[in-house]
This record gives sequence, structure tokens and C-alpha cells, in this order.
Amino acid sequence: MHVVVVGCGRVGSELAASLELGGHTVAILDKKASAFRRLPASFSGQKVVGFGFERDHLVQAGIERAGAVAAVTSGDNSNILSARIARENFGIDRVVARIYDPRRALIYERLGIPTVATVQWTTDQVLRRLLPSGEAPHEWVDPSGRVSLVEYAIPASWCGKKLAGLNEAGSFWLTAVTRFGAAEVVGVDVVGQEGDALHFVVGINALDALRERLEQGPEH
Repeated sequence: MHVVVVGCGRVGSELAASLELGGHTVAILDKKASAFRRLPASFSGQKVVGFGFERDHLVQAGIERAGAVAAVTSGDNSNILSARIARENFGIDRVVARIYDPRRALIYERLGIPTVATVQWTTDQVLRRLLPSGEAPHEWVDPSGRVSLVEYAIPASWCGKKLAGLNEAGSFWLTAVTRFGAAEVVGVDVVGQEGDALHFVVGINALDALRERLEQGPEH
């Protein structure tokens, strides 16, 4: 697949290198030629000096044959404009925009433009490690605000117990467990261990019920 990356900062350069290592062809745009120095010496993709919201520059980068576009400059407005042009003018389905303002990110998600809100993600990761599990923020909320992905530290009462008892069809479901730093999708027979991080998909209206299930323990 051919991928166009807009922005050759730390994120863009690493993304472009990773995509190429994965077997994809890559074209990367940046308004400054000096930015390409961040790319590894082994990078063989196309380097275009230009803007992601300029049609001619995008065409030069091969957007007409691209299967995906990532707009990861340091400017929210530039990234959103680049993403919208890729989606609306060139019909690219796989488009993502890096956004610093989480309020904007939510708006654009609801307009159908996938975003990565870097500030919000970093804040949530820090809070998740600072706060008790009951106060931890969501890892992800869908654009409609109805479904969330949440993480909880395993309560002592669930250690040594089958975690399938935490599931409630239609309300919340344990999908993965992180154990000793490695995450795995869980099966029906997985047993909880001290130190586990539990990852649930949960309906927003069922969050209180999930917390109650965790606190009550398996005997309930």
C-alpha cells in the first residue's frame, strides 16, 4: 500500500520509517526540506517539500494511488485540512489526523475523521497511573459517546478466580488482560492474578454496574 505522511517531525519521521519497514511505499511531505534529516539513512521513500493541503503537492506525493494518509504536523488546522482534502477530494478511506486540542478531536471524530488527540492521550495515561482504578479515565470513547474502553487494576477478591464472572452480556465484557507487561485477549477460563490490568468494553450507562461487580467480588 502507498501511504502519504504529512509532516516530518518526530512522529511523522518515525511513522514513515515504520511503514516502510512494514513493506509499504511511503511519500512524506514537509514544508521544510531540513525536516527530512530526521528520517533514517535507509529511508528510500519519496520526500516532497510542500503542504498537505496543496493539491499539487499531494499529487506529487502520489495521493492518487495512495491507500492511506496520515496528517501529523504540529498544527491542528493543517492536519484537519489535509485529512479532509484527502477524504473528500481524493476519496481516501484510511485517513487520520493528529490533533492537540481534545475538544476539536471529538468534533472531528463525530464528522467521520479519525483523530489522535496526543495531549488527551498523554494526560489519560498519566492519570491512569496516578488515580485509584475507580477514578481512572476512559482509554477510549466512541464518537457517539455510548461505548467505552476502560482499564481497572484487578481487585484482590478476583485474584485466583475465573474472570468470566465479570462479564455481563450487553453491558460490559472483559476483552483483554495485561499481565507482567504483556497484553492478551482473554478466554473463558482465564484466572485472575495479582497485578493484572483488566480491559473492558462497556456501555457508558453500565459503568457503575461494572464498578459494583468489581467491588463485590465473585461470591456475589
